[in-house]
Amino acid sequence: MHTQLDVNGRAYALDHDPRTTLLDALRDHIGLYGTKKGCDHGQCGACTVLVNGRRINSCLTLAAMHDGDEITTVEGLGEPGALAPLQQAFVDCDGYQCGYCTPGQIMSATGMLEEAKAGDPSHVSASLSGDVALDDSEIAERMSGNLCRCSAYPFIRQAIHSVEGKE
Repeated sequence: MHTQLDVNGRAYALDHDPRTTLLDALRDHIGLYGTKKGCDHGQCGACTVLVNGRRINSCLTLAAMHDGDEITTVEGLGEPGALAPLQQAFVDCDGYQCGYCTPGQIMSATGMLEEAKAGDPSHVSASLSGDVALDDSEIAERMSGNLCRCSAYPFIRQAIHSVEGKE
């Protein structure tokens, strides 16, 4: 099967098995290893990427489903010496321990901040419309699909708070 993926602003033409997940295409066909394979069942969030600006678990979708879509991985946010504000906040706030979940956490937080900015409510939002106040409970709910086995959650929330409204 042939699929054209636009990843981090660069076009990739892939010839692949139709059963290839987006996660495996990113890692095994394109060589972008920032997106991690954690559970491979959509339960941990380590594989979170943005597709057309929305966060998804790349292990639960096929690469062929994203022909022509705009895909952003953690490598597309910043680069060494010029990190994106959220990437820098994770460093500054110790929002990582072992670092395995960090790319997925950063990608999910990036998408989550955009969702909140757009006024999208969550399960714990006080209202279904209007501005969303990103307090700890709101951030915890919105980030609940991303697990950290090292329990760096307070520092992850601190990193998100530190860039909230600045991106």
